[in-house]
Amino acid sequence: MSNNNSHNKELLQSFLNYLQFEKRSSKHTVTSYANDVAQFVEYAGEQSLTEIHEKQLRNWIVDLSKQGITARSINRKVVALRSFYSFLQKSEQTKTNPAAHITALKTAKRLPVFVEVNQMDTLYNDVEFDDDFAGLRNKLIIALLYETGMRRAELLNLHLHSFDFEKRQVKVLGKRNKERMIPLLPELTELIQYYIQERKKYAEAHTFFFISDKGKPAYEGLIYRVVKKYLSEVTTIDKKSPHVLRHSCATHLLNNGAELQHIKEILGHANLSATQIYTHNSLEKIKEIYRKSHPRN
Repeated sequence: MSNNNSHNKELLQSFLNYLQFEKRSSKHTVTSYANDVAQFVEYAGEQSLTEIHEKQLRNWIVDLSKQGITARSINRKVVALRSFYSFLQKSEQTKTNPAAHITALKTAKRLPVFVEVNQMDTLYNDVEFDDDFAGLRNKLIIALLYETGMRRAELLNLHLHSFDFEKRQVKVLGKRNKERMIPLLPELTELIQYYIQERKKYAEAHTFFFISDKGKPAYEGLIYRVVKKYLSEVTTIDKKSPHVLRHSCATHLLNNGAELQHIKEILGHANLSATQIYTHNSLEKIKEIYRKSHPRN
């Protein structure tokens, strides 16, 4: 292995350590940036990353596009590289950021995928969950994701002390370690309390709220499997992930008259523009009703 190759890998590892321990980025962000920057490290080959020019980055983008990589994925990789070179600048390992002036490729607007209200009603009322602790846990996973709109990572980071039953709310640790309180509906509150009583039989050594079948803290794969399994019972949409339940929560709240600012606070968005995408879904619903209902159609 050449000296440049070894040095490139050392630079990447230093960057990942910075993200994880200094910037305290989420596990998902660290993994995503690691994959994207590592891909460019491989592309650079024997050349030192500190000697890369903007033209070489543009050539890489062209190569990615020819391989059929989507504009959205390419933009994500450019963001990762921009952050990587910003780190190298701050640590005085390079003077320039070759990704600084590369503009994002145009992407088609992608509306959030969500489950229809009647499908969620079917899931709540007609789909059977196993009559054991795992079934209770799985039902609560679906209910918390849908009724609070929290993210998968936020769900996994819940602890027994996260809940305030007197005020009927849950404290969530969101992106950039920002805390927020989300209200809980009465029926959901009762389900949580019942789960906590049952949980005592299976896990005592830690305070993580959700646990695996072996009593260990729950993990990403478990949450994905549960959501995919039960959404498959009621919908044929391609994507069946925890985030779809978050989108469903926001869309249904908006369609039922909730103000955008309140939805923003529930979801933990940093700014209102991130929440406004749900208005497009609502507009499509209005158009559909209009087309079906207007006497001149």
